[in-house]
Amino acid sequence: MSSFEELGLRRELLDTLLALGYEAPTPIQERTIPRLLAGRDLIGQAQTGTGKTAAFALPILEKVDPKLRDTQALVLTPTRELAMQVAEAIHTYSQKLGHVSVLPVYGGAPIVPQLKRLERGAVIVVGTPGRIIDHLDRGSLDLSKLRVVVLDEADEMLKMGFIDDVEKILSASPGERQTALFSATMPDEVLRIAKRHLRNPERVEIEHKAIHAPAIEQRFLNVSEGQKLEVLTKILELEPAEAVLIFRRTKTGSAELAEKLEARGFAAVAMHGDMTQPLRESVIRRLRAGQVDIVVATDVAARGLDVEQIEHVINYDIPYDVEAYVHRIGRTGRAGRSGVATLFITPRERKMMREIERYTGTPIKPMKMPTRADLAAKRVQIFKENIRKTIQEGDLDLYLELVEQLAEEGPFDIAEVAAAAARIANGSRTLAVAAEPPAAAPPPPIESDKTITMMMSVGKREGIRPADIVGSIANEANIPGRDIGPIEIRDEVTYVGIPERYVEIVTEKVGKKRFRGRALNLRVAGKVPPERRDTGDKFKPRGEFKPRGEFKPREKYKPREKYAPRGAKPRNDFTPRHSKKRGA
Repeated sequence: MSSFEELGLRRELLDTLLALGYEAPTPIQERTIPRLLAGRDLIGQAQTGTGKTAAFALPILEKVDPKLRDTQALVLTPTRELAMQVAEAIHTYSQKLGHVSVLPVYGGAPIVPQLKRLERGAVIVVGTPGRIIDHLDRGSLDLSKLRVVVLDEADEMLKMGFIDDVEKILSASPGERQTALFSATMPDEVLRIAKRHLRNPERVEIEHKAIHAPAIEQRFLNVSEGQKLEVLTKILELEPAEAVLIFRRTKTGSAELAEKLEARGFAAVAMHGDMTQPLRESVIRRLRAGQVDIVVATDVAARGLDVEQIEHVINYDIPYDVEAYVHRIGRTGRAGRSGVATLFITPRERKMMREIERYTGTPIKPMKMPTRADLAAKRVQIFKENIRKTIQEGDLDLYLELVEQLAEEGPFDIAEVAAAAARIANGSRTLAVAAEPPAAAPPPPIESDKTITMMMSVGKREGIRPADIVGSIANEANIPGRDIGPIEIRDEVTYVGIPERYVEIVTEKVGKKRFRGRALNLRVAGKVPPERRDTGDKFKPRGEFKPRGEFKPREKYKPREKYAPRGAKPRNDFTPRHSKKRGA
């Protein structure tokens, strides 16, 4: 495998990759980056998680000029989530290049901030096809200075009905541009787009070979980033192993986690790319000798790690590519032993886990979240085992005599004396753990195939299209786009069919979103009325009138004298102003 230095990237990008812990390119990066740097159009067939974002993001950053305000690179993605991820990755890679303006644009978000950003200038735009078309129609996005276009996950854009929008965007782009298309599969429609819009493209295909690891139990746990450390320590205590290998993506992350585990009483040490070979070998020797129980490593640092004692591999961070996952879990289950591989998954990483399952041909099973009650039960179990072991070893005559003396002296019985002795022996480590608050029972899942009609408070007047509806609901609620429909768009409202099993999650995730500044108010519709024309009736019910301010009567004249007391007859000496002659 080559290094990033051999691919022809500039020093600033190499320094950034080194700081991020990217110590060697993945196969897709190794084969595509030199071709894209050379200006070639490219078709890349690779699964999600093979490192393809960096494969096109790094060449883009080589080609754009941050000093110009023009949009020079456009990346099209099928979903809002992927647009945000790609934009975030490009921004991360560009941190040593000065200020490179990267703007994610997608449907379901307010358009006004995007308009302002585009007006100020965005060097790289990452977006979903529907919102890109919206900006082109408004004239807020100028593609005349475009140098590079990337279609990411083209087959997914086809499945979600965006293919016509993609065609329109490519047709609106300059002919003298570089185009790269990435797709996990190559259906005919995607190949037709490549034939129409790419110039003599080179094709790169990354082969995927399924592996079979029957001796390795693969499982996953859904956690947030903030939960990981607490969950990890529970697992390490509940499932003691002869040797544990924990993987983190970066060198800094591995060092920090090893320190935190040491502070919690575990014999842990870090192993990463900044360590010399003698230091790495020292870690391996200590692990084999049982002086260290846990090694927290990066992928590159663990390449030469071959220790039969490793019983458990924990993916604290999901790897950047699926092949790295295979190498990681292969560190356990050696020499005919059984092994366990645990994968921590955050909500944004579920798609990556599905790619790993497809690649390995093996399902990853969910595991039960360890609780404080589990921890307390485990501590009690271990304590009992230690007591039984000590009794079996014998040589307790002196202690038996001491317990009997204490019981005879009173006022405590033998059981109380034994309990106090056990407490002293256990030290500061408590057997009881505070109970966790009871979780609310989840509602029973709905398995019905019935379609429920839902209504949203936007329609033709806001310019909403079926692709906007499908894209927004599929992205926000994480449900298949093919399950959404039928769709009926009227002037002021839109009706959309949603499978009954998804209604609750769609209402929660999409109900309060906005489209072009207007609230969707997505909710279950009652009886759908027949479409009718607007009668123009402007009637407002009584009680709706609101005065503009406090009413003050207009003063017509000011009397010459003070008003007479109430009941007195006023003097009749007022002469209207208009009756006087000029000059009098």
